[in-house]
Amino acid sequence: MPRYKLIIEYDGKPYCGWQIQDNGPSVQGALEDAVKAICGSFVRVNGAGRTDAGVHALAQVAHCDIAKEFAPGRLRDGLNAHLRPHPIGVLSAEIVPDTFEARFSAVRRHYVYRISNRRANLALQIGKVWRLPRRLDTAAMHQAAQRLLGKHDFTTFRDTECQAKSPDKTLDQLDVIRDGDDVSIVTSARSFLHSQVRSMVGSLVWVGEGRWSADDLAAALAARNRTACGPVAPPDGLYLVKVDY
Repeated sequence: MPRYKLIIEYDGKPYCGWQIQDNGPSVQGALEDAVKAICGSFVRVNGAGRTDAGVHALAQVAHCDIAKEFAPGRLRDGLNAHLRPHPIGVLSAEIVPDTFEARFSAVRRHYVYRISNRRANLALQIGKVWRLPRRLDTAAMHQAAQRLLGKHDFTTFRDTECQAKSPDKTLDQLDVIRDGDDVSIVTSARSFLHSQVRSMVGSLVWVGEGRWSADDLAAALAARNRTACGPVAPPDGLYLVKVDY
């Protein structure tokens, strides 16, 4: 039974997240419906990351085992045909060894959070970025962000419903980059806690607005207490951009 690796992009706004849930449509559910339409039976589609409700992906990775062997290009095109009109696109499909696991074989995940730091209302990017009209000090944000690098107990930046066994994570990258009115917060790690990225972004915005210093951010981390966290950024600006294997 061939195992297929899929690279997928999607607009997360219409979905309750990647994972199938009882409270609404999911990306995983739409993909499994498309696979069933092609092969005639239910097939589990396993993703590399369980993106939350409203979170987008430029290159989510998934795998599935299908009894029938398809040419990768044919499988990609067939899935895309059955996914319409969902805002989900299968960018590629390839046959991989059966030892490959989209989630457990991953060695690093990369996310970017996009902020539109401008006074004007959004027109073309509604639901795709977080608009903040007050000018952010992105240099201060970047400097403060470096205090979160390395291995730490990230309880402060962990959702209360997070199911991870340990709050300890190793953050490899957290950069704040400005390009005109566009601010990107780029981060990577082997794995993240539930809502960790959005929680870090919200706290960094407080630094950018002058409410917190880098020491305040470090103190919040050291508190290991969810109540010490700043605001949680909305899902609109968060994208899973790449998964390394």
